[in-house]
Amino acid sequence: MNHFVHALSFAAEKHKNQRRKDAQITPYINHPIELVNVLVNEGGVVSWDILCAALLHDVIEDTETTEDELMARFGKKVASIVSEVSDDKSLPKDERKRLQVEHAPFASHEAKLVKLADKICNLRDMLSSPPTGWDLKRRQEYFAWAQAVVLGIRGTNSKMEKVFDGLVEQGKNME
Repeated sequence: MNHFVHALSFAAEKHKNQRRKDAQITPYINHPIELVNVLVNEGGVVSWDILCAALLHDVIEDTETTEDELMARFGKKVASIVSEVSDDKSLPKDERKRLQVEHAPFASHEAKLVKLADKICNLRDMLSSPPTGWDLKRRQEYFAWAQAVVLGIRGTNSKMEKVFDGLVEQGKNME
């Protein structure tokens, strides 16, 4: 539990000046906290390593944090999960998206859980408060891409997959 609180504090510090792209411009830390909520309350996940990785899942990708720094602070397992779900920001966005689809089936079970929770949270955000400036076509394209990623990780957690599928159905009614 202490490890988890440390991960929350670390993530909050690393993301302190970041905001989500939603209409409310919510503090970024709300997103990893919501991932933990999905994993625990909808997926039944109780592994502290997975929950810590969920809190930290964007620190390599969106801050100056390195995998080595995570390994020193949180151990090899957490660092490895975070590394698996992190995009290489030096690549063009379309390439990063393609690689997520391509690599998803080969991720560890733990990384697949974090990835699935991330997609659930992002679809919920897309339905309730889409990023400013995203028209219907762009939101539909995001839903289609998220489905392609999740297709590669089916069989990871049936409860969370059911939640994801329900969100996809709701997305069909987006305006």
